[in-house]
Parts: sequence; structure tokens; C-alpha cells
Amino acid sequence: MSRTTVIHSARLARTEEIQPGWLSYTDGIITGIGTGEPPPAHTTIDAQGGLLVPGFIDLHNHGGGGHSFTDADHQASKQAIQFHAAHGTTTMLASLVTAPHAHMVAACRTLAELAEARIIAGIHLEGPFLSPARCGAQNPEFIVEPDLRVFDELIKAGRGHVKQITIAPELPHALEVIRAAVAGGITVAIGHTDASYDRTVTAIAAGASLATHLFNGLRPMHHRDPGPITALLESPEVTLEIIADGAHVHEALLRFVFTHCGPGRIALITDAIAAAGSPDGQYQLSEQHVTVRGGIATLSQNGALAGSTTTQDAALRRCIAAGIPPLHAITALTSTPARVLNLHDRGTLRLQARADLVLLDNNLTIRQVIAQQP
Repeated sequence: MSRTTVIHSARLARTEEIQPGWLSYTDGIITGIGTGEPPPAHTTIDAQGGLLVPGFIDLHNHGGGGHSFTDADHQASKQAIQFHAAHGTTTMLASLVTAPHAHMVAACRTLAELAEARIIAGIHLEGPFLSPARCGAQNPEFIVEPDLRVFDELIKAGRGHVKQITIAPELPHALEVIRAAVAGGITVAIGHTDASYDRTVTAIAAGASLATHLFNGLRPMHHRDPGPITALLESPEVTLEIIADGAHVHEALLRFVFTHCGPGRIALITDAIAAAGSPDGQYQLSEQHVTVRGGIATLSQNGALAGSTTTQDAALRRCIAAGIPPLHAITALTSTPARVLNLHDRGTLRLQARADLVLLDNNLTIRQVIAQQP
């Protein structure tokens, strides 16, 4: 039997504006949006003036709540997903760091089961085809040159659920792998790269359409050597991942990118590791030892940033505190990543969209998360 729920006295984050009103959903689908007196329903939720937004969508997430996707543990992965769901992330890719090939294959197989159960939206391979010069927290011991055989084995293990792969385009045979991935419907992200401006432009022409955590793990900009960042910024077909955790990107650059590229090109990601939601201390990122102090994760051996401990609701609060218009930050957490994943049924408050919803109070703290079952 169908049951209808109405959320009333809310501020609705619509595509063009935040407006007061109510929203109804039936069997997990938005069936009504309006102002004034809400219709009768089986269940009513009083938003008390809170902000109702679409469920957040994370393109880049390695784990949380003490658990890592690279560990290839089914139950641990589900607990990481549940942790982020409590912070408003209702759709996510599970990201794998560079690890021994057999380990990555095993993790792809485990995560494919979760994707088949529609618990995650797919798998993101952050490696192994990365630049040793820009590896960041990726273990250089397991980085390899792009190889179609290695690529095919990972894709086969993922059983059609690898949706995204990060590649350094300057490496030998990188363009071959980029073209193969694009032909297979996989989003190619440029990241952990020492590529020149021209090589990055060539990779974009070959089909790369995403920047892995813009500014981080990328050859820096210089006025005589514009590098990959300039090519990514000036290419309108490229979506830009950004980690808004207060450590990875200065808020002035955050404002710059939102102002000059627009929220339709920005996907706010967590790049969270197992330590997200856990106390400061010692953690693992695959084979790497990580120290978390003050909520900032770094490699124990050299102090390099090692992912983040943030959540997407925290990213929303940081962006707004930095001066980003609320609706722009919400767009970068919802409809933009939905477009990257070709998930046209979510990421927006509209009729017939999936009713993945997050209700926030006036301090942008989560009051309730409504996530639909697979």
C-alpha cells in the first residue's frame, strides 16, 4: 500500500531559489511541492523553518567511521557508508587508493557486490596510474604505468560498476587508457599528475572530464608554466572536485573557483578516509600510516595530507562560512555530482525525483536524513 509523507514549514532549496513551502513524497518519489496549506498525508514532518535540501552526493570517498573501502571488507564498507549517510550523503562512489594489484582487484569485487545491491553508486579507482612525483598520500611502491591489461582486470573485477578513474595523463600509454575508459562509459578524472598544460588539454580532448581534488596532487600553476590546473579551470566541459575541509584549499581559492567557474562545474567531495568521525590518532590508508591531529590527516612519515576527515554537511557549513552563496554550495553537493554520475533521478527537489532528502536546522546542522532504499 502506498504511503505519503509531507514535510511542511520548510525552506526548500530549489534550483533557482530557496523558498518556503512543503514537499510530499510517496513510495520514495517526490509527488508534490507547494506553498500554503500542505495536503493530507499518512505521515507529517514539521520542519520548523529548517532548510530542506536534496541528499548529498559524494564522488570521492575512501571510508569513514573507522572503516576503509580499500580493506575489501563487506561489513566494514557498509559501516563506512552508514557513517556518511548520517551526515547527509545519500549517494556515493567508494574510492580505492593505489594498493597491490591483487588487493585492488579484491576490493573491486567486494564493492561490486555493494553496487549490485545499490548500496553505493559505483567504484572510483584513484590509481594505480598516477605520477610518482605527485603521488601525495598514494603509495608510490604500487603506482604503475598505464596498462590496458591491468585496467581491464580492474574493470572486470568491478563487474561494470567502476564509474570513475583518476589518471595522470603524462604517463606512457595514458591516452590509450583514457580513451578505453571513456569508450566504456567511465568518467576519467585528471589527478595526481605532473602533466604540462598542453598534455592536459590533449587528455581533455581524449575525453577526460573531471579534475580529482583540484589544486591538490597537481603540478602547481606558474605564470610561465600554467600546468594542468589552468587547463582544467578553463575547460567548461570539466567538472572540478574540491575538498572544502579548511585544510586542502584556502577559502579565497574556494571563492575564486565558485565565482569564475560556477557551481554547475564544482563537485564538493570529502576524500574522506577511515578516520572521518573518529578521534585524533593513528590510522591506516591501505599500506600507509596516517596521523590525525586536530582533525587533519597526514602521512606519518612525511606530513603530506592524506585525504580528509570531513563530511559533506561540514563542507556545506565551511563553504557558506567562506562566503559561498548557500544555493551554490548546495548545488555543488547535489545536482552537479548527480550529473557527473548520470543519475538524473536525484540531486534536485522536483516532481518525480527520488526523495533522498536532508533536513537542516538554522545552524546547518542535520536534523534528519531521509534516504530511499535501493
